Amino acid sequence: MKTEVTSSTKPWLQFYDEGVPASIEYPDIPLDQLLKQSATNHPEHPAIIFGGSLGSRVMDKPLSYRELDDAVDRFAAAMQSLGVKKGDRVAVFMPNCPQFVIAYYGTLRAGGITVPCNPLYTAKEIGDQLNDSGTEIVVTLTMFYHMLNSIRKDTPLRHIVVANIKEYFPPLLKFLFTVAKEKKDGHAAKISNTDDIWFQSLLNMAGNKPEPAGTDPGDTACLIYTGGTTGIPKGAELTHRNVVSNAVAGSYWSHSREAEEISIGALPFFHSYGMTAVMNMTIATAGTMILIPDPRDVMHIMGSISKHKATFYSAVPSSYTRINTHPKVKEFDLSSVRVCLSGAAPLPREVQENFQAITGGKLVEAFGMTESSPATHVNPLNRNKIGTIGTPWPDTDARIVDIDTGEIELPQGEIGEMIMQGPQVMKGYWKMPTETVNVLREHPSIGPGVWLHSGDIALMDEDGYFQIVDRKKDMIICGGYNVYPRNVEEVLYQHPAVQEAGVVGMLDEYRGETVIAFVVLKEGRAATEQEIIDHCMENMARYKVPSRVIFRSSLPMTAVGKVLRRELVKSLTEAS
Repeated sequence: MKTEVTSSTKPWLQFYDEGVPASIEYPDIPLDQLLKQSATNHPEHPAIIFGGSLGSRVMDKPLSYRELDDAVDRFAAAMQSLGVKKGDRVAVFMPNCPQFVIAYYGTLRAGGITVPCNPLYTAKEIGDQLNDSGTEIVVTLTMFYHMLNSIRKDTPLRHIVVANIKEYFPPLLKFLFTVAKEKKDGHAAKISNTDDIWFQSLLNMAGNKPEPAGTDPGDTACLIYTGGTTGIPKGAELTHRNVVSNAVAGSYWSHSREAEEISIGALPFFHSYGMTAVMNMTIATAGTMILIPDPRDVMHIMGSISKHKATFYSAVPSSYTRINTHPKVKEFDLSSVRVCLSGAAPLPREVQENFQAITGGKLVEAFGMTESSPATHVNPLNRNKIGTIGTPWPDTDARIVDIDTGEIELPQGEIGEMIMQGPQVMKGYWKMPTETVNVLREHPSIGPGVWLHSGDIALMDEDGYFQIVDRKKDMIICGGYNVYPRNVEEVLYQHPAVQEAGVVGMLDEYRGETVIAFVVLKEGRAATEQEIIDHCMENMARYKVPSRVIFRSSLPMTAVGKVLRRELVKSLTEAS
């Protein structure tokens, strides 16, 4: 039974865009049925466009919804012929490409649980994830085959399904790739184990239709492993209901037009942000996604926007920075972009304003967690408040509680830990009951149901917009004062020479901790350590000012562009 929704319990509702409801009736279906519906209603509409770029020239070809749904059916039937039963895990270990989408949705249609894996993982990292999830089948690319084959004896793996990245390229690009890159870049691997199968052979090995899997919307759809930036990676169990509700809510929020939107798919789909904001949202509305395997390939991104008149672009702040500062940005027409989301890291005001000036589109900051499928907050497109993560999505509630106990709700304007609840919140962590109980907690005095503890320090302003102050574990205590790295980074980004910044704390005998800033300068710009410190002195309280500024050519980041502060701390420790 739903609690009555009012502006007094959810003050942010008054700022929703027109047409965005406070509550939505979500389709109570497994995720793969969203694809089936789009294929039924728009069979010849392009679902995927895939290829590559040569300089400023983009070469690609479309895959229709009929073709995609047929491939998903055949993949599902093949998985069942290999013994995949309801609840079995199938890993997908590859960057964004048509084979990823086919394997992801095909696993779900077979009744299995998809385990998306970061293709940048080392042998040990992917081995740990396969063992933790109990995965017996992995779908990968030729360039990763030897590594997976070398660790299979230490994992539950029975079969490796191997695809070549060029399989869905247009003819000319496929030829050029075969001649110039395939062998050179390690894509020419041969299968050496009789239990392993080529991807295209797999699609032809079984019937065209799988047996009904009996999947319930409450069943687990995927295990998405947290990035491990604050500890050991954990598998978040996201149900079909979780991911369907997040995709549908996102389509309302972004005012998506059925079979009209064209999305840039550069965000990695193995991460919950790319999975929902690009792959699932696009399929839910029969849109078109342009798949780009390398999220740092700015020329491919800009060329694809210009060629296909893309309307959606979801990315991380560093991706917007790369476009803003690219020397050839004016050579491309980016004016088709209508809606852009930024997440996974704080969005500096300068980056936001510059990108909007270049494209004319609306770039808004969002917030999410792997544990919430991921989106919980986004700025309204027409009522964007820069410097905030916006308001909670439909059917989503958020509160601020005290940092020490997490039990006391704080009034608007006070800083504490943000907790959330809604249809997108995970079932729990895979095989980690203690960690699940720690993060999913009941608070009868605050409201009924289970609340997800974010670990983020935030505040809710007078309008009900939320602002992330920092991660609970990243907070620096200098001489008894709390310093939030994000606040310092915002000031650093205001310096005209700074392109990227990361702030951490280092032990200090006198102050307890002191602030250290890592800075990447813009190409062709110069600044000294003292100039950066002087800039900070003019714009923040003295106790927040970095005691040191360390210049780097790049900062360590996760695959989706979030600065790895623990790696910065580690570099300080190793240098001392």
